[in-house]
Amino acid sequence: MAEASQTSSTDSLISQPATIRPVRTPITQEQASYGVANSPPNSPDTTPQAEVERRLRLKVDLRLCTIAGILCSLDLLDSGVISSASVTSMLSDLDLKGNRYSISIFIFTISSIAFQLPSTIAVRAFGPRVWFAFTTFCFGLITLCTAFVHTWKQMIVLRILLGMAMSGIYPGLTYLISTWYTRKEQQLRFAYLQSGEVIILATGSIVNFGLNQLSGKGGLAGWRWMFLVQGLITCALGIVTYWWIVDFPENAGNSFMFLTDEEQKLAVARIRRDRDDVKADTFSLSKTIKHAGDIKVYGFCCMFFLLNLVSTSLSYFLPIILQSGMGFSENKSILLSAPPYYYAVIPVILSSVVGDKYSLRGPVIVFNSVCLIIGFCMLGFTSQVTVRYIGTYLATGAYVSNWAALNAYQANNIAGQWKRAFTAAAITACNGAGGIAGSFIVRQNEAPRYLTAVWVSIASHILMIGFVAVFSVYFFIVNRRQSNGKAILERTEGFRHTY
Repeated sequence: MAEASQTSSTDSLISQPATIRPVRTPITQEQASYGVANSPPNSPDTTPQAEVERRLRLKVDLRLCTIAGILCSLDLLDSGVISSASVTSMLSDLDLKGNRYSISIFIFTISSIAFQLPSTIAVRAFGPRVWFAFTTFCFGLITLCTAFVHTWKQMIVLRILLGMAMSGIYPGLTYLISTWYTRKEQQLRFAYLQSGEVIILATGSIVNFGLNQLSGKGGLAGWRWMFLVQGLITCALGIVTYWWIVDFPENAGNSFMFLTDEEQKLAVARIRRDRDDVKADTFSLSKTIKHAGDIKVYGFCCMFFLLNLVSTSLSYFLPIILQSGMGFSENKSILLSAPPYYYAVIPVILSSVVGDKYSLRGPVIVFNSVCLIIGFCMLGFTSQVTVRYIGTYLATGAYVSNWAALNAYQANNIAGQWKRAFTAAAITACNGAGGIAGSFIVRQNEAPRYLTAVWVSIASHILMIGFVAVFSVYFFIVNRRQSNGKAILERTEGFRHTY
């Protein structure tokens, strides 16, 4: 089922895309008919429109998707550090007994949820360069300070502050990416983002293994070295972010050494052709909150809630599952938690290429959900360690792939800048709520099977498939009404849903 393209009658487009080079002489009518500035039809400098747009996308990919993947990895990086630390002496050093470890996880999520919407709006108010640089530096500083806590109460306080610092990074970057790409290009870009996340998470596990070998050096336990080093790296990243990140398309000139004026105009024109929501209206709370009346948003929120049940249980507890559930040693548990995330890059890229090429969203989500269900069956209902470990590959690859698919699904089916900001914050908040639930479904007294986590994860993705079915029927009906001229979807002339 394909996404229909649309063109708003109110578009004010540049008449023809410009070349990458600045225009120095007027464009003749003959040149304009070929979509090329300052080049006759047979000139070796002729650049077709598709090639100009390809170069523009490549520029945006290299500047935006790279840093977005790194910054969004901070959440997973935190889960990697604390989960690796959980199989060392940290639990006993900080008296994290009983449910205190789970509390330290979900209190971070609660804090993040509370600040999702204001922090996402702040991306618009202060600009991506200032806001992402500031929040990233704060995240690193708080992570660094965690290396020096001595009680579980001190840990909880820093986890609250860490959640506040993290709150706007993921929804803000999801929002920023959605403003730069057409709807048919978005899933692959979200896949780039997810690939960057999981690669850094996997590499972080290997780094944590190495840092754990420093235990006792400088009077610091191995888990303290994990927080100290990765905190310092993140602080440095926050400084670099100020020059690396880019602004919104209409403000691309504020970015450091990025696009020419002609390229910026082309970037804006592409989005106008696709959905005509380049510029945001003047902010008011009522303009943002009014989108809470769209029932689609709640459906997307539920899907992210269900997905994060699984991602939290795996990302925070995989080393524990490997240690107490499969019998691996402390160091092997840390190392063996990395390969499933490296593997996840393959399915997330492949499924996203297919999704964008054929404008498929729902079928890709269903396929990934089935793979996850199979993975958890292998993890929970077999006794052979190798089969169970392979199950973690399938489950991890499937849920990472569905992050990209779900982000494209929601971004393709809404229009308007403040609606994008509101939806990004809302789904990330519900995603966080799923994280709270996910932090309690892996129960250590259920080792080695962890049947509660297995059954909840399977059930969550059966429900996910149900949501896709309901959305598909709804989108088919309203698209047909739009085709018959009986409805204008998302208050945008020519807009059609993708499913």
